Amino acid sequence: MPTRPYVILSAAMSVDGYLDDTTPDRLRLSNEADFDRVDQVRAESDAILIGATTMRRDNPRLLVNSDERRAQRIAAGRPEYPLKVTVTASGDLSPDLKFWHHGGQKLVLTVDSAVEKVRATLGSLADVVSVGPEFDWGHALEELGRRGVERLMVEGGGTIHTQLMAQNLADEVHLAVAPLLVGQPEAARFLGAAAYPGGSTARMRVLEVRAIGDVVLIRYAPKARTETK
Repeated sequence: MPTRPYVILSAAMSVDGYLDDTTPDRLRLSNEADFDRVDQVRAESDAILIGATTMRRDNPRLLVNSDERRAQRIAAGRPEYPLKVTVTASGDLSPDLKFWHHGGQKLVLTVDSAVEKVRATLGSLADVVSVGPEFDWGHALEELGRRGVERLMVEGGGTIHTQLMAQNLADEVHLAVAPLLVGQPEAARFLGAAAYPGGSTARMRVLEVRAIGDVVLIRYAPKARTETK
């Protein structure tokens, strides 16, 4: 069996747990110093993954922005940019999104019923692979392992974060907590309802807490949960 990558979930959220608000414009949660930290984590990763819903909503380029960091990757014998990965069960992807037209290699992980649809839509813009009749995160991570991905950064959205946490597949969580309150139930949240390992009394280990301007970075180790009574 291929070695699965080390999985880092990365998100910026409001104090009340939201990734965004309900306005048409993307809510800016982080500050410049924290954006630079995220750029460093991207540069250290072999692949960056987002869900198709996040891609459609935010239309990100998902790049390592620092010239110096990209040069360091090349000097170390690595591609200039990490592999960019998206996952979709529906196969509803537009070839016009920025994701496909910036950076290095792209990969779509999908299901059997959507493979041909995605290939017809994207053509040579991305490699397309099915992970089974239904989306299987274990198979998805094994596929990335086969491609040499040792360190995977997952940048959302909330549904993907929830699935990986519920299946105990996240090795680290990087949460940048912004001093904002959203208070809109319809807005996207970092995590949704799920049967999380250990239940509501299992405490994750804290790896780091650091103030970055007005944002607080908290790093957790989800797999190092301890039961409390």
